[in-house]
Amino acid sequence: MDPVIDAAAGALASGDPLGALNRVALRNDAAALALRGIAMAQIGDLPRARSLVRAAARAFGPEAGVERARCAVAEAEIALALRDLTHPTLPLDTAADALDRGGDRLNAAYARYLAARRLLLIGRVEDAARAAGVLDAAALPAAFRAAHGLVVAGIAVRRLRAGEAREALALAQRDARRAGVPALLAEVEAAALVLETPAARLVARGGERLLRLDEVERVMATDAVIVDASRYAVRHEGRTVVLASRPVLFALARSLATAWPGDAPREALLAEAFHARHADESHRARLRVEIGRLRKALDGIADITATRRGFRLSAPDAAEVVVLAPPADDEHAAVLALLADGELWSSSALALALGVSQRTAQRALDTLASTGKVQSVGRARARRWMTPPTPGFPTSLLLPALLLGR
Repeated sequence: MDPVIDAAAGALASGDPLGALNRVALRNDAAALALRGIAMAQIGDLPRARSLVRAAARAFGPEAGVERARCAVAEAEIALALRDLTHPTLPLDTAADALDRGGDRLNAAYARYLAARRLLLIGRVEDAARAAGVLDAAALPAAFRAAHGLVVAGIAVRRLRAGEAREALALAQRDARRAGVPALLAEVEAAALVLETPAARLVARGGERLLRLDEVERVMATDAVIVDASRYAVRHEGRTVVLASRPVLFALARSLATAWPGDAPREALLAEAFHARHADESHRARLRVEIGRLRKALDGIADITATRRGFRLSAPDAAEVVVLAPPADDEHAAVLALLADGELWSSSALALALGVSQRTAQRALDTLASTGKVQSVGRARARRWMTPPTPGFPTSLLLPALLLGR
């Protein structure tokens, strides 16, 4: 191997992009273009990085299958850093197979790690778990093991398994230290902070308090009837009734649970479910119909009975009824939660991750931008969204892809 290229690849693997650029900045051969692309990605110039990696793939030519596959893996990682979640996954799958055939097991494993990471970002937790489960983490270098640990921890967090997440992050932190890549260690430490910050808000018996993830896990393990305002569902002892597609029913369930053990006035229910300022008989008739539908949906979990002033939720088999809400009751809390990772998101990527239309995502972003909660950079198709930056060290940087298979 060219000693200059070898030295530049080593600098990238150790997290020294400037050292790599000092060696290959003036070279335009395929390998140098690839390494320059990765260096620019680590520095943070992701659009330039993508164009360099694409140029490297063209320069390698069709006969260099393994090298082109490594470029495809690097481009997929850059797409993830750009939050371009619409980037096609087929080239990544094809690249992993080509790397396996070419004997580059390390980068083939990294390609599958990236696939798992993308699945996690768009909320397909079980698919991400299967993709991460096929990787033999013990056979990977320390940096890759740390990256894999971040995905495992992310899966555990979304499954509300705080102990598993804490264990995965502890191992990832150990591996990041062994790898000696400062950006990777910073990313792991930032992920660990998630376990110490409020994950939800518990509303019960007229009061509320913030909960960490481990506390949410303990609440989920009780025999309480839980109205989950993050996932729009009602849960009780392993049974879940999802009301995400029935917002009126969920609004009624949440109002009744908030009022428990008392009853909720009809006026409050009408205002919450139908946004009715002045209720007439047609509103009251509709309320009775929707309460009947909710009663049927919750059959076996809770009962709803009429009172003189409204309706009461009762759960004979449960110790109590609680509401698990997001830490802040913002209308667009889910959008803010995704933007909280500090990365730049396109509206199409946000729509894909949230499972909504791009128009819906764009309306939410416009609303948040009007109040200063988010801001955009770029124009037209290059427009990206982020939360206003705060001073401090960036905690999420591109991981080295080891394009040359060192």
